[in-house]
Amino acid sequence: MKKLAVILMLISLQPVCAQHREDSAGTVKPTRQTAVHDPVMIKQGDTYYLFCTGWGISSFSSKDMKNWRKEKRVFATPPQWAIDAIPSFKGHIWAPDISFHNGQYYLYYSVSAFGKNTSCIGLAVNKTLDPASPDFQWIDKGKVIQSVPGKDMWNAIDPNQIDDENGDHWLVFGSFWNGMKLVKLNDSLTAVAQPEEWHTVAARPRDFSIPDTAAGDAAIEAPFILKKDNYYYLFVSWDYCCRGEKSNYKVVVGRSEKLTGPYLDKTGLSMTQNGGSLVAEGDNKEWFGAGHNAAYQFEGKYYLIYHGYDAKDKGKPKLIIDELQWDSNGWPFIKKVKTNN
Repeated sequence: MKKLAVILMLISLQPVCAQHREDSAGTVKPTRQTAVHDPVMIKQGDTYYLFCTGWGISSFSSKDMKNWRKEKRVFATPPQWAIDAIPSFKGHIWAPDISFHNGQYYLYYSVSAFGKNTSCIGLAVNKTLDPASPDFQWIDKGKVIQSVPGKDMWNAIDPNQIDDENGDHWLVFGSFWNGMKLVKLNDSLTAVAQPEEWHTVAARPRDFSIPDTAAGDAAIEAPFILKKDNYYYLFVSWDYCCRGEKSNYKVVVGRSEKLTGPYLDKTGLSMTQNGGSLVAEGDNKEWFGAGHNAAYQFEGKYYLIYHGYDAKDKGKPKLIIDELQWDSNGWPFIKKVKTNN
């Protein structure tokens, strides 16, 4: 009976986004009605492009960051290398990251077995994000990093690519386990640089005899680094996503003058020792929980791009776009803007 109860619990915790029917390509909805998980954004020309968790990687476009047009998924069929690497993988791809280098757009993405560190981070590239362009074609570059149960105490999901002040390329990633990892990439951004250089930039103490699905106060994932002025700001998400009305996701931040850390919160506590200053959380009125953010500067303004579990729509995951402002000590806080209405 106990084993059956555990199985039923795990089934109930499957990502909420996988339970909802996706809109068809061409559908346009305002921000508050746009169903997403783990959104990231980039601007090409006069158009914003959004990528997020979904079958084959969901994508959207917008001219104003207020109304979003559903685009075709990045992968029409699951990458074969991912099927081979992750036996339970069926094509539902998690937590992408988008950036621009060397005349191409780099889209990192996660494939994983839910609640385990049987995971990989892959990479696809494209010369343009405009589906109408003759150059539009996603080319998969395959696996970049893999975590193996029984060998690695980290989880290869939730990637975010960042360059340091010297122009070196890095990837920060992780979910639960022993923390958020930062690793240097090679010049082509397709593999870990040699010799390898790794850093732990955030972690929460946990008992590894307890599974991720019940790790409680040790829940941490979704790292994202933003460079502003003299600091690198590391955002991570604490607590639980994917539980609809029971979600208690939140975003915290720390900062460092060096990309490799240490990242300290407002009190001076290191993020490797459970440090983190609150930026966003649910209020049980608008959102039950809110997290898995990206942070960008567009047109001179900073934005936090993330998802929340809609308290006005049975806890369904929706897109949130908030303006970030900065206090007199250089710490980010949210200024609500009309894009959420």
